[in-house]
Amino acid sequence: MNRLMGLLLVGWLACGNSLSAVAQLSKGYNLGDAIANFQLKNVDGRTLSLNDYQSQKGLIVVFTSNHCPFSKAYEDRLIALDRKFASQGYPVLAIMPNDPAAYEDDSFENMKARSRDKAFPFPYAIDETQTTAKAFGANRTPQVYVMKRTNGQFILEYVGTIDDNPQDAANVQRRYVDEAVTSLLAGRPVQSPITKPIGCAIKWK
Repeated sequence: MNRLMGLLLVGWLACGNSLSAVAQLSKGYNLGDAIANFQLKNVDGRTLSLNDYQSQKGLIVVFTSNHCPFSKAYEDRLIALDRKFASQGYPVLAIMPNDPAAYEDDSFENMKARSRDKAFPFPYAIDETQTTAKAFGANRTPQVYVMKRTNGQFILEYVGTIDDNPQDAANVQRRYVDEAVTSLLAGRPVQSPITKPIGCAIKWK
C-alpha cells in the first residue's frame, strides 16, 4: 500500500498539482443550476447527449482520464457505483476532457482500449473541444458531478471527489458520491454537496 501511495503522490506532482490548488474550484455550474445539453463522442463511436438520459432519475458525471494515477485508482470504484446505482436511475457517464496531445495515453484509441480492458459498464466519452469540461467548471481528473432530474432538467446537487481515500479503497470513511445519490433517491438533501476534488489537473489545449 505504501508503494501505491508513493505512486499516487508522484503522479499528483507530475500532473502539476499542489495542496493549495486542490482547494480551489473553477467557475462553472453552481449547486442548483440546470445543466445545459451537451454532445460527446463515446468510445463505441456513438454520439451521446445529456438528453439521452431523460428517462433517468439523475446522472453521475465523472471527468476522468487514462494517464492520471488518481483516475486509475478510482476506476473500480466507479464501476461499483454504476453497478449499484444505474438500476436505480443514476448511471455513470465518464468523460475524458484532456488534450490528447499532452498525454498519448489519453488518445481516443487508448480510451477505447481502456474501456474494453476494464470492461466499463458505462459510456466513456471524449470532450474533444473541452467545451463541456469548461461549462461544468471541471479542473481535475477525477472530478464528479451528481445531477437530479427535476421537471425535465438536470439540476446539479453534488460536486467534488468520489470518496475520502484515493490511496486505499478498503479504508474509505466517507463515500461522498454514494452518500449523495443515496440521499437524492430517498428525497433528502445531500449532506456534503461540495468536496475538494483530488487528482490531476486537466490538460487544456
